[in-house]
Amino acid sequence: MRPVLVSAESGPRKISEVVEEISEALKLSSEQKELLLPSGKQTVIANRIHWARSYLKQAGLVKNTQRGWFELTETGLVALKDITNEINVKYLEKYEAFQEFRQRSNKTDEMEIVDPISDKDETPDEQIEIALNRWNKTLSTNLLKATQEASPVFFEHLIVELLIGMGYGGSSENAGRALGRSGDNGVDGVIDQDPLGVDQIYIQAKRYASENVVGSGDIRDFFGALSIHKATKGIFVTTSKFSAAAKDTTKALGGRIVLIDGERLANLMITYGVGCREKSIVRLMELDETFFDEV
Repeated sequence: MRPVLVSAESGPRKISEVVEEISEALKLSSEQKELLLPSGKQTVIANRIHWARSYLKQAGLVKNTQRGWFELTETGLVALKDITNEINVKYLEKYEAFQEFRQRSNKTDEMEIVDPISDKDETPDEQIEIALNRWNKTLSTNLLKATQEASPVFFEHLIVELLIGMGYGGSSENAGRALGRSGDNGVDGVIDQDPLGVDQIYIQAKRYASENVVGSGDIRDFFGALSIHKATKGIFVTTSKFSAAAKDTTKALGGRIVLIDGERLANLMITYGVGCREKSIVRLMELDETFFDEV
């Protein structure tokens, strides 16, 4: 947090300029400057500097002068001159204003909640993203396990439903269908890309245990099946993984086949709501500084 205080030592500063200035002072690479939060809505460095300013403001070390601008207070100047201590959340706790802010943040009505302010490196935004990722990782594991335990026929229908949900086949309910019977020449499903079924995507679905890796031979067999059907596009889905040789074979075939392994399958199911349902919606509100701008 000290760099944020230092930036305002000479007078009011614009937060966007401070972000760039601190990025340069820290010698961040272009990739580090452009690194986004998992939400994709803000860079990590900008998010951290905004939260640093917010905490410093709550402690009374800085104050807003106008929208997007802030400056050092007398209290902040004293803190800046104290070079014996690192300025972090623990340091800010010595200020009564910050203690009151923390108490307000820890209470909703009369119920104590998890402290949103910690000594960890992550900002509250990052902590939310981390918690969401942890939740989705557990859900992904459970989805994959349930899929592996489903019947082969159900698995084939699941894949077709997922691809339809992803937009393949347009809006037609009958655009996709599982085949799953002998005589289908090595394919498990097909999706019509147009109402007449002129352009089609063929599907191979392998419901394997995690340790049963799909090899290059399976890819070549599926490619042969596509040739029999005179198809130009194929999607090979498995609940396990693809070997390095299988991936190399796919590349050698010129991208006609797309591979979806178990991990990617579970993530797609979460993204498109297949096999899972919405548990709750949390609305995160933030201060609208433009509302308080004086005319």
